[in-house]
Amino acid sequence: MTHPPTAEELIAHYALEPIPREGGLFRRTWAGPERPDGRADERPDGRPDERPAGTAIVALLTARPDDYSALHRLPTDEIWHFYLGDPLELLLLGPGGDARTAVLGPDVLGGQHVQFTVPARTWMGGRVVAGGAWSLFGCTMAPGFTYGDYEHGDAADLTARYPAEAARIVSLCRP
Repeated sequence: MTHPPTAEELIAHYALEPIPREGGLFRRTWAGPERPDGRADERPDGRPDERPAGTAIVALLTARPDDYSALHRLPTDEIWHFYLGDPLELLLLGPGGDARTAVLGPDVLGGQHVQFTVPARTWMGGRVVAGGAWSLFGCTMAPGFTYGDYEHGDAADLTARYPAEAARIVSLCRP
């Protein structure tokens, strides 16, 4: 029987690299094809939509204090998938002012999720649960992710809008 993998072994196996601005390590594992008609659709704001049909990544966060997924939001739904390791706690700040926490992990009968959809325009940020060491997870989007879609959270703006979550917001924001 083999031993459970370590974070370092997973980083090497998947050739993970730093996620710009957001934090953590990742590798894109799939990007869907271009649109079948060869043209870009138009986004609601009038810009051409040149995103691939979909994208998937594998990612890893550790329990190091500076290793977390910074609060950010995207214009479309994002599906998070738990794979291995310790549970991952996601802070979700909804467009209507609601705040909640979702935990990705293996204890599905205890309320954790192996798959969780973060709705479009929801601020999301996450870290390995207290006492954990690392979490290996994935994210899938359709249409696919582009860096132009990423909106980085600002601690001052978010704490003003969600004051009850101020401490968690500050802990999940990067300048």
